[in-house]
Amino acid sequence: MLNETYRAMLNNKSVIRETFMYGRQRAAQIGSENVFDYSLGNPSVPCPPEFTEAMQTLLAQEEPVSLHGYCPSQGDPGFRTAVAAHLTETFGLPYAQKHIFPTTGAAGAIAHAIRAVTQPGDEVLTFAPYFPEYGPYVAGTGAVLRVVPPQAPTFQPNLDAFAQMLTEKVTCVLINTPNNPTGVVYSADTLTRMAAILTEKSARYGHNIFLVSDEPYRDIVFDGKTVPYPAAFYPHTLTCFSYSKSLSLPGERLGYVAVRPGCEGEDILVDMMSQISRFTGHNCPPSIIQRAVSRCQKVTSDLSVYQTNMELLYEKLTALGFEVERPGGTFYIFPKALEEDANAFCRKAREFDLLLVPSDSFGVKGYVRLAYCIDTEKVKRSLPAFEKLADAYRK
Repeated sequence: MLNETYRAMLNNKSVIRETFMYGRQRAAQIGSENVFDYSLGNPSVPCPPEFTEAMQTLLAQEEPVSLHGYCPSQGDPGFRTAVAAHLTETFGLPYAQKHIFPTTGAAGAIAHAIRAVTQPGDEVLTFAPYFPEYGPYVAGTGAVLRVVPPQAPTFQPNLDAFAQMLTEKVTCVLINTPNNPTGVVYSADTLTRMAAILTEKSARYGHNIFLVSDEPYRDIVFDGKTVPYPAAFYPHTLTCFSYSKSLSLPGERLGYVAVRPGCEGEDILVDMMSQISRFTGHNCPPSIIQRAVSRCQKVTSDLSVYQTNMELLYEKLTALGFEVERPGGTFYIFPKALEEDANAFCRKAREFDLLLVPSDSFGVKGYVRLAYCIDTEKVKRSLPAFEKLADAYRK
C-alpha cells in the first residue's frame, strides 16, 4: 500500500522547479540565450581552484581503501576540527570538534537540528518570507511550523508579532539570514532584540527555546560588510551552514550543524544527531568531500559577480518604478509585483521570456523573487525585457 502522505505531496510540487523546467522547454524552442531564467538558485561561478587541487591531491596520494572507507557516524574528525577552528577564528566563540556535525547541505542540517530540539507536536516559528521547503523539513520531524507575518518593505523580522506568537508550545525558532528570498541581512539590532525576547520567554516558560539559524548565504554579502552572526547574540543557537553557495558545490551536498559553545546540551547534541541519522538514513556526507573541504575553510569562490548582477537589476527595477528593498547579500532580489496577483504578474512576464517566481510559496502575497545567479551578460540583455514588462502595465 502506498504512503498517502507522500502521494499527496505530488500535487504540491515546487513552483521554482516548475518554472525552471518551463525555461528549459522554452530554451529548446527559441534558444537559451533568449530565455531570461531567474527561477533557480543554482550558483553560476566555479568552485575555487583550492577545492579542485585538494580533490586531486587526495585521489593521487591517499591509500584508496582508507580514503573511500566509512567515517565515524559523527563525521570526519579532521573536517569537524577544521570547521571548529575556522568558526572560532572568524566569530570569536570557542568551538571545538564536539560542536560540529557534518550533514548533506543546509537541508540536512536543519532536519537534524530541529529533530534534536523538538518533540512531535511542538511548534516551530519562522518569519515570512521564508524558504518554502521549511514546511516539509519541519513536518517531517512531527513538529508544527507557524509563520510570523512579514514586515514590508524592509523585511526585517516582525518582532512585535513574534513576541505574541512565542507561546509555551514553541521550542524552536528557525531564521534565515542573509534571507532567501529577499536578500535582506538581519541587523545586529534585530538579533539583539530577538535574543532578549527568547531569553525572557525561556525564563517564563521554564525551558530554553532554541534558535536554528539557516546560513548558506553567509559569505555572499555586499558593500564590504559582514553578516551579524546570530549565535553571537543568543547562546542556545544551532547554526546550519552549507558549502553549496560559498564554494559553489551544490551537487556535493556538504554542510554542518554547529552547536554554539554554552548551548544547552552542547556535550551531547552532536551524538544525538548521529542517532537521528540512524532513523533518517542520513549516514554522513561522502568522506572525500569532507576531507577536501576541510582544506578550504579560508577560501570561497569569486562571489563578486553577484553584487554586480544585483546592482544592475536594482538600478533598473527602481528606475522602472518597482518597490524593492536593496539586498544586503545572497543572489536574490524581491521586488513588489506591478499587480496584486503575483502569479498573474509572473505569467505576464513569461510573454517577454522573463521567468520569475511568485511570492505566494514564500508566505507573502504580491512580490516576486529573482535568482540572479546567471551570467552578467545575460542580466544586461534581460533589462529591455523588464522595460517591456513595465510598459505593459502603463498602457
